[in-house]
Amino acid sequence: SLALATLLKDDQLLGAPDKPALEEKTYDLKPKKTSHPARAKSMISIFCGGGPSHLDLFDRKPMLDEYAGKRFPGDGIKYDNAGQATSIIMPAPDTFKRCGESGMEINTALLPHFGEIVDDVTLIRSMQLPNIRNHVAGMRAMTTGRGREGWPSLGSWVTYGLGAETQNLPAFVAITIPKNPVGSPYWDSRQLPSIYQGTVVSKSEPRIANLNPISQLRGKPQSNQLDLLKELNQIHLERHPGEDDLAARIASYELAARMQTAATEALDLTRESEATHKMYGADDPVTKEFADACMLARRFVERGVRFVQIWNYGWDMHENIFESLKRRCDASDKPTAALVADLKQRGLLDSTMVQWGGEMGRLPVVQDRGAGKKPGRDHNTEGFSIWMAGGGIKEGHIHGATDDFGHRAVQDVVTQHDFHATLLHQFGLNADELHFEHNAQPVALVEAGQGKVAEGILK
Repeated sequence: SLALATLLKDDQLLGAPDKPALEEKTYDLKPKKTSHPARAKSMISIFCGGGPSHLDLFDRKPMLDEYAGKRFPGDGIKYDNAGQATSIIMPAPDTFKRCGESGMEINTALLPHFGEIVDDVTLIRSMQLPNIRNHVAGMRAMTTGRGREGWPSLGSWVTYGLGAETQNLPAFVAITIPKNPVGSPYWDSRQLPSIYQGTVVSKSEPRIANLNPISQLRGKPQSNQLDLLKELNQIHLERHPGEDDLAARIASYELAARMQTAATEALDLTRESEATHKMYGADDPVTKEFADACMLARRFVERGVRFVQIWNYGWDMHENIFESLKRRCDASDKPTAALVADLKQRGLLDSTMVQWGGEMGRLPVVQDRGAGKKPGRDHNTEGFSIWMAGGGIKEGHIHGATDDFGHRAVQDVVTQHDFHATLLHQFGLNADELHFEHNAQPVALVEAGQGKVAEGILK
């Protein structure tokens, strides 16, 4: 079904009260006041599921060359796949170059287009997820703040805290692919009212399931059906006040009708110029799918969508890492860089944060998958890299550092809690104040005192 709990700013909806109901609470997506002036009003998160290797892309370590083939001299390596673990150092490619006026050192053989936008980004080399090892827990931590299942997603918190800027499109969109191994926990609202959950948009057609009705229901027949459904649901809601899911369902049908025009227009990439298609790489089969996703993200932000996730999976490289990295980078580097450049040339980057990264990096030692297989790298949540641009983030800046082997973040460490507190701060929200009462218990993205704003990355 279409956008079944994605509501808009003018739909005044009742929220689910505590049981027993003491009072009726109203939740909607009207724009809300911020606690301090906001630098960003929207965000595009490119989530690279699997864990891109910071060592081979963003964080050059000469010690890996010096110790290549030798035992790792440090201690404390924690393997997620201990049966295939070694302690032998694996060097990174020797194709790093300094780019831009900032001189940021990047593997330009794999990320040539990213090298062209380094002066617009902050590269955080000191991400760390304490006490987390595997993908699922890491993805939950980066998208919900906790490694355990069952908590509202970042996009849901942002829309809960800020409301929406459009009444004809969802406030929160997740762009994914049908066979993507990730699922709704990463765009779900969970304890928050369901009006704040994300709407899934596919990278390929049909982009939104059941967006348009069958021919027999178009026009007046559909309008009559929606009116009847609204009337019946409203009667039921009056008899069961405080049911936010029911209220969400009522308004979702109205949203669906409005989206048939607005979403169809937003999703129509034929409206983009030939030059724009080439800029993103949509004219190349290698980059087309991700190029389309990035163009869609920009079009959504242009039209007032608050939070857009693009799911870019396939970075879990336990074997044959260098050939695998080339395939992933070839498919996504050009569209990603074009997105930042396009937002900038349209005057949108100042108010739109763009974030690229995954739930972990990789270890500096070889992972041996057995005879006949080329080596890879195991998971590393102790230290890895992400980058951000726009929305008041510093430009051409490197924040933090890992140790000499890229194993552990040691300077200006940024945890998922710090990351989330910083994002909320840029949106004009105070992480310590943003909470929701659920079953008489406060729920928050960042629990009190857990996260600090990473002031070093802010203008």
